[in-house]
Amino acid sequence: MTRAGDKQAPEPAGDLPRRLRAPSPRYGEKAIQGLLALCGILSVITTTAIVVSLIGPTIGFFEVVSVSEFFGTEWSPQFEPPSFGVLATVAGTLNVTLWCMLFAIPIGLGAAIYLSEYATARVRKTLKPTLEVLAGIPTVAIGFFAVTFILPEIIQPLWPGDFLGGATGKPFMALAASLGIALMIVPIIASLSDDAMSAVPRGLREGAYALGATRAKVATRVVFPAALSGIVASIVLAISRAVGETMIIVLAAGSTPDFTLNPVVSIQAMTSYIAVTATGDIPTGSIAYKSVFAVGSVLFLMTLAMNVISIRLVRRYREVYE
Repeated sequence: MTRAGDKQAPEPAGDLPRRLRAPSPRYGEKAIQGLLALCGILSVITTTAIVVSLIGPTIGFFEVVSVSEFFGTEWSPQFEPPSFGVLATVAGTLNVTLWCMLFAIPIGLGAAIYLSEYATARVRKTLKPTLEVLAGIPTVAIGFFAVTFILPEIIQPLWPGDFLGGATGKPFMALAASLGIALMIVPIIASLSDDAMSAVPRGLREGAYALGATRAKVATRVVFPAALSGIVASIVLAISRAVGETMIIVLAAGSTPDFTLNPVVSIQAMTSYIAVTATGDIPTGSIAYKSVFAVGSVLFLMTLAMNVISIRLVRRYREVYE
């Protein structure tokens, strides 16, 4: 027992107070904690293994090809004489991603605002799962849809003539792949942004309504800024998904390296080059084989940079509510 005025011994740092501790060891909880720690360790090991597998062939590639040549604009590694200007495939990736996000961001954010601020509970319960079904459709199916419907039925009738090279009669096109990828990532932006907006405290909305704000102003000037960190995270995640997409680009965008952002030409992205080249038709250890790993390293660094930017933006605009 302690008398009044006596100081109690401080609790160990990081531990629960003695009165809140379990009377007996909880082995199930410790097992779950260990399992979760194992999952985290496995993710780190997997990422490290990917980096290690890329480093060796990439170093071997740069022993033959100079850095200045690698960052050129002519890409034809399997022709004679070979050219290794990776910027042509980087431009193809940026071409598809740019036009894809130009369509996906407004549609995804519009859907999120509707689901969060306008839709009734019954409509939301039906519409959101239906929207998320799009994220589960195989990318091969979306690629075939882009080739057989989006390109001939939507783009070519709306893009005749010679403007930017025209679209009539072209079997492959960056814009067709962009629309296909946009169809795939709209649910990512819409669902995650809706979750972020729904997490905004109800009191902020009620305070704005009490001041006479309309529903549109509440959605765009109160809820949207308050959920900005989650919205930014959803957009960056969608961009990473678009940059890493393979099958839709292979089927709809073609495999012609071109240093351009023109949406109505055939291009070759980094992922499509890796998919087309790494099929076992090239000799292991050749310079063309090692070029696959060099392109993969560039793609990995681009994705890493986007994730770092995403973390910084989320931390900067994050709102914490009591």
